Parts: sequence; structure tokens; C-alpha cells
Amino acid sequence: MFKSFATAALLAAATVAAAAPASANTSGNIQLKGSVTQSCTIQVQDLGQSLNLSGGENQKTVGSVTETCNAGQGYRITLASANAGKLRSGNNAIDYQVAYESQSGNLGGQMVIDRATAQFGRKADLKVTIPASAQYIAGEYADTVTVTIAAK
Repeated sequence: MFKSFATAALLAAATVAAAAPASANTSGNIQLKGSVTQSCTIQVQDLGQSLNLSGGENQKTVGSVTETCNAGQGYRITLASANAGKLRSGNNAIDYQVAYESQSGNLGGQMVIDRATAQFGRKADLKVTIPASAQYIAGEYADTVTVTIAAK
């Protein structure tokens, strides 16, 4: 009787072990990863304006700029003049002022506009002011303003 009881107990234990699942995880993790490449671009549209030098200009819009930069710390816009903020014809020069959003001044040096955050499709106009004068020397005057963008 003891032998058949032991056999029955062993059989019952084997049946319970077979019915119970093996030690298994009840959850797991999947990591999601990705990255965004830093990108700063600028689109500059020259409006092809002819300036009235003798009569002067006041805040005349000469260009339109679209800024896009996804840098989390923001970015800088820099304006620079090829002729140090002067329209030139040979040795003759006419000073002018530029305005870009809330900043204005001459471009004897670079003008820097700081953006504190990322911006997407931000539009701004470049405006020019030239004092009127009947004493400008005759000639074809020109300068080139370069607008650049860079992440901070």
C-alpha cells in the first residue's frame, strides 16, 4: 500500500509539474531610438529694387528672408556688406542704413540677430534707408548684403 501511495503521489506531482508553466517572463521592453539632424536653412529673395539715391529712401523693402533652424539653443542671423555699408561707384560712396526686424544700423561691421529658440519658416524683410542729397556724384552705385544663418 505504501508503494502504491508513493507511486500515486509521484504521478500526481508529475501531473502538476506538467500542468504548471515553466518559469517565464511576464513582460519585456522594446527600446525606441531615433535622431533628428540639425538643420539651419535660409531663403533670401532679392526684390530687385532700384533705389532713388538723390531723392533718398526711407525703410524701403529690398529683400525678404525666410529663416528655418531646428537648433534647440537657437541660432544667429548675420548680415554683412561687401562694401562696409556703403553703396560704391568707383571711389565714390553713399552711406546707407539697414533694418532687419527690430535691429537697424549701418553695415560697417556685421549685424547679428540672435534667436533664442528654433524657428520654422520665420519671415523677415530687409529694409534700406538712404539720406537724400543733391550732391551725390554721378555714377552707378551698388553693394551686396549677404545674409547667413548658423546654429548657436
